[in-house]
Amino acid sequence: MKICGIVAEYNPFHNGHKYHIEKTKELYGATHIVAVMSGNFTQRGDAALFDKYLRAESALKNGVDLVIELPVPYALGSAEQFAWGAVSLLDSLECVEMISFGSECGDVSLLEETAGAVVFAQQNESFFGYMRAGDSYPVALQKTIEEYYEDEIIDALTSPNNTLAVEYLKALGECGSSMKPVTIKRVGTDHDSGKTSGYYASASHIRKCILAGEDVSAFVPGLPENYEKEIADLRNIETAILAKLRTMSPEEIEKAPNVLMGLENRIYKAARVSVNLAELYMLIKTKRYTMARIRRIVMAEFIGIKKTDLKSPPPYVHILGMNEKGREILAAAKCALPMDTSLKTLAGSGQKAARCAYLEATAGDLYALTFAKRRVCGLDYTAKPVIM
Repeated sequence: MKICGIVAEYNPFHNGHKYHIEKTKELYGATHIVAVMSGNFTQRGDAALFDKYLRAESALKNGVDLVIELPVPYALGSAEQFAWGAVSLLDSLECVEMISFGSECGDVSLLEETAGAVVFAQQNESFFGYMRAGDSYPVALQKTIEEYYEDEIIDALTSPNNTLAVEYLKALGECGSSMKPVTIKRVGTDHDSGKTSGYYASASHIRKCILAGEDVSAFVPGLPENYEKEIADLRNIETAILAKLRTMSPEEIEKAPNVLMGLENRIYKAARVSVNLAELYMLIKTKRYTMARIRRIVMAEFIGIKKTDLKSPPPYVHILGMNEKGREILAAAKCALPMDTSLKTLAGSGQKAARCAYLEATAGDLYALTFAKRRVCGLDYTAKPVIM
């Protein structure tokens, strides 16, 4: 029994994800796979195309054995917060031997060097100087590393999957985890590419095709039945998002994660004149803030996530689905955190758990409005896990 952890959004689950799982088993001898998966909102600051239980089912049908949920504050956090929350959950199980992630370079040693370079750069005066001059975090980091490191490290940091892999490695160090990092080189198309390569396409391209009503069956194994009726679209709630922001003061807006250096005033002013989300994002956007960061902040404001909600690691393990091997993982776990398939049960396990569960349920209630056929409230407290 060799348990491996994977962090994913599976938005949606596609052939590249299946390849990652199969190669992890083939190259590193993994016999059991546990995935920490984002819930109904993703790190892009968007609603997941399919709900978390449909995505968990797809994962379980294609090589994952246990799916646990990354709580919404971390799912909508920065890359650093996202990775820290997910790695903390995997480490808390105390039975996961390794963590596998995709990367463009396919070289763990290079990624570990890059992670060390990032830690150095984040503490360097040049980095702070670039930030004070108005550069965004990624640009300031890149410029600082270019001052001190060779092209190999610089190139590694410019690739999206490499960048997230670096955050997983940093999180392993922060958690003092004994999980061994392993990586699978990305195949097929580039991250966010609009092109296809054989049976591979990027998740962003697949989402665009699905929303346009195009056939994606060649790229997505085991699409849910009648999936066309299960598509979530953030545009269905953009008026609600704008309405929420228009009722908030700059002081209230400032309490959300990653709102710094007066950004609350910019959001406040933009919300009062914007008539759709695209306009809102563009009015907030500056050289200092990436569009992805702005989208995440707006969704955090909408759901009610605060900076304090990211001060400590996830307080529980919420199980979305499992198969027989998944049950074996749970039997091997020596987890000190509460573990359950019921969010309602987990909410009763302490003050921090109650707060986290409240945010998850709130996110679920708002997500229920993103469908063409709107859903009722309270589904997060009544949903049954996917058992296979």
